Amino acid sequence: MSDKALQILISDDSILARKQLKDVIIKQLPDVQFVEAANGQEAIDKFKETKPDMVFLDIVMPIKDGIEATKGIMEIDNKADIIIVSSVGTKMQLKSAIEAGARDFIQKPMNPSQVISVLESHLGGK
Repeated sequence: MSDKALQILISDDSILARKQLKDVIIKQLPDVQFVEAANGQEAIDKFKETKPDMVFLDIVMPIKDGIEATKGIMEIDNKADIIIVSSVGTKMQLKSAIEAGARDFIQKPMNPSQVISVLESHLGGK
């Protein structure tokens, strides 16, 4: 295990959505550190500052949406592990998010077992 604590960026304009996701994650990863953003531009800025291990992005957010934020983050680090968490699940938006570099998708309302499954598959041995 590395000395650096696992860091996860959660970006959603809903404080409640961020809290719900954090509550699920912390049960699985009690030592995780969270960085939060309320819009896509803030997500890009905080990613640049903190270089988190994983990013959860909503699609519908002010200033920059999750797809624009994904593109911005991928410009900083093309290996960024970005998971889209959104109730907006149209095939076109999902395709755009994946093309922009997102690695996975969680449908809102969140199912905790789906979040756990994504954590396990993306973090594996961390």
